[in-house]
Amino acid sequence: MKLMKIFTRVATLLLITVFFGTVTHAADKQSTPASALSTQMTVQQKLAFEKLIRDYLLRNPEIIVEAMQVLRGREKAETRLQQEKILAHMKQDIYEDPSAPIGGNPKGDVTIVEFFDYNCGYCKKVHPTVVKLLKSDSKIRYVYKEFPILGNSSVIAARIALAAWDLDKSKYSDFHAALMQSQGGLSESKILRIAKKFGFDEAKLKIAMKDPKIEASIRKNHAIAQALNITGTPAFIIGNQVIPGAISAETMKKIISEVRGG
Repeated sequence: MKLMKIFTRVATLLLITVFFGTVTHAADKQSTPASALSTQMTVQQKLAFEKLIRDYLLRNPEIIVEAMQVLRGREKAETRLQQEKILAHMKQDIYEDPSAPIGGNPKGDVTIVEFFDYNCGYCKKVHPTVVKLLKSDSKIRYVYKEFPILGNSSVIAARIALAAWDLDKSKYSDFHAALMQSQGGLSESKILRIAKKFGFDEAKLKIAMKDPKIEASIRKNHAIAQALNITGTPAFIIGNQVIPGAISAETMKKIISEVRGG
């Protein structure tokens, strides 16, 4: 599909260039307005031009590869520019939402935001990397965005986790880690059993998880993700970059270093 779009763009560009070059040359000789000459190109002439362009591209296919690379570069730059605008516009909800759990150093010089789902295998895979990073770098502020997208059990897990944050913020990080390290499905009873190990009262959690502000927090996270075109988990925001996927520790450290370097 992209190949056809590129071919059409190239063909149109060359067609217009050749045609208007012919028109200009004719206008110089006859002093006839270009608007009048534009009607002189017949359908047969247009088809002939298109055939010439097609034959040229088939003989030089590397041009199409180059065009696709340029197109991808432009699309990537446009996407990043749009994301930067959204990050600035939604700054308060992304970085300073009081309902979003905070880890690491609350006064750190670099903030990392993670969108995750407790049923996401890639989130579980990248979790040890995050833990090591927070232990090795005491200047990172970490914002947890509960982003349940993998079914009802994910929603329940997110609600209980946010309820845990609301009841006792000091225990959230350990509880979060336990859920990430948990193997197999996450039923409500299983999540509550894990929470109990950290001293949470089951009855209080059940009440807290039904608080409308918990649902509002999750909905807000979904709205932010939609605005930033985040469609999967995990996804990270570091500085003014939105990075999808389970990135390596080296990549995280590199971006953090770039942010600190301005």
